[in-house]
Parts: sequence; C-alpha cells; structure tokens
Amino acid sequence: MGLQKKYDKQTSKNSHFFQSLFHAIDGILLIFLEERNIRYHMLIAMIPIILGFYFGITTIEWVMIVFCILLVLLMEFINTIFENIVDLITEKKFSLIAKNVKDIAAGGVLLVTIFVVIVALIIFGPHLIDFFNEGALLL
Repeated sequence: MGLQKKYDKQTSKNSHFFQSLFHAIDGILLIFLEERNIRYHMLIAMIPIILGFYFGITTIEWVMIVFCILLVLLMEFINTIFENIVDLITEKKFSLIAKNVKDIAAGGVLLVTIFVVIVALIIFGPHLIDFFNEGALLL
C-alpha cells in the first residue's frame, strides 16, 4: 500500500495536503483490495456504463448513472467504516448491538442499491423495450 507503511503509527494531524491525499488514496486502495462487495459493485457498474454507450443516453442520464454508481460506492465505504469500528470496539466478539449496527449499515447499502436499480430501469427501460421489440437480439 502506497505510503501507508510510512505513516502506520501516525497519530497527529497530516502536515500537508499531499500527506492527506496519500492517506485518502491508501483508503481507497485498501477498501478495493479488502472488501469483496465493493469489487462486485464495480463489476456490476459496468453494465449501465456499457448500456449507456450502446443506447447513446443523454448527458443528464449519464450524470444520473455516474451519481448512482458513486452513491452505491460511498454507501459501501460507509458500511465498511461501521464494520471496522464495530470490530475494533468489540474486538470481534459477538454483541447484539454490534450485529444490529452492521445490519443497519448493510441495510443502507441495500436501500441505495434498490434506488439505483429503479433509476437504471427508468433510464434504460424504454431503450430495452425498443431493443427487444425490434428483435435486435437474435436468440
């Protein structure tokens, strides 16, 4: 991981912008390397991107798609933060409250994901209906 080893034991505030930037990049790399679900979300995010290029969606539709992808990723970041804090506090021992916190955070990811699927259906639904009605897909 980039500079993470260099700053492993840092407890003080970052001394300059680039130090903060490197920590932020380390955090992004860390979540992508250690969290399976965020990798799944990134893989699934390729579907609307490919469909967007194929169907030639409008600029505002692209903005919505990118916003939705970012929203799911941010919720996954928040979920991971909660999981790590709970694991730190409970020392990975079972606690009903800890379980509830993790379940609620995961529920937030699920709700956002459902919202994103609805937005994707609104954007791509008419395109997909036309696509299948025109027989563009040969079975």
